Amino acid sequence: MPSKQKNAAKNAKPVKKITYEKSTDKIKLRTDKQKITTQPNRKTNNKVVSDSDRNLKDTAYLTQRADQIFEILSKDELPETIALEYEDHYTLLVSTILSAQSTDVQVNKITPALFAVASTPQQIAELGVDQLIEYIKSIGLFRSKAKNIIATSKMLIERFNSTVPNNIDDLLQLPGVGRKTANVVLNFGFRKPTFPVDTHVFRLANRLEISNGKTPDQVEQDLEKYVPEKWALEAHNFLVWHGRNVCKARKPECTKCSLSKICNSKDKVI
Repeated sequence: MPSKQKNAAKNAKPVKKITYEKSTDKIKLRTDKQKITTQPNRKTNNKVVSDSDRNLKDTAYLTQRADQIFEILSKDELPETIALEYEDHYTLLVSTILSAQSTDVQVNKITPALFAVASTPQQIAELGVDQLIEYIKSIGLFRSKAKNIIATSKMLIERFNSTVPNNIDDLLQLPGVGRKTANVVLNFGFRKPTFPVDTHVFRLANRLEISNGKTPDQVEQDLEKYVPEKWALEAHNFLVWHGRNVCKARKPECTKCSLSKICNSKDKVI
């Protein structure tokens, strides 16, 4: 081997180990450095968790931590349901589609007038895209949302006897319905233990170190794995309201936070 090649080989830096995780929609890249970090001597229910218990691959530790978090949040005075106003499964579905990249407050301002004239798949489909737009044009992406709601209403009529499906596979077939929307309908409409990941859930799951997910799908998978069954039905609602009221994106109100003693987030302000 020529001397230049020998020197290059000698000075070459070791290649960073990379692993691939298969997801439902694409392959995600993750390096070994992407780990959830925890601090030593973390107490959970008055029991000190040992260093070995804090291994990220230890499901028992993260389940124990999630249990502690939701036990604390359950004692806060949080609203018991979603902020969106709805009447039944279908109006919940429509409201949730409308809420994408819009606030619940904005959606709640327009849906009463809409649902007063059309609140079933048949009635919405008969409105058509142009008339529907007149009711929802004050929110973002109203044109695409109108098209999706009309298409979804027609699919519900043709394939599901005008009823909203109660399973994730059928819901994901509906135009404009992604995993978050489907999980919201299942959680609040059908009271199933699902984990819709919106901006608040994504932020808090990472700040509270029960996920290191870089995508909503990864966070959802972590919550499904680590949140104890007794909290699964309410976990989303707890995280959303705590995120809105206290653990805000830009200026978290850590002095008011019931979780401050167990929070190690770099965003923590005390």
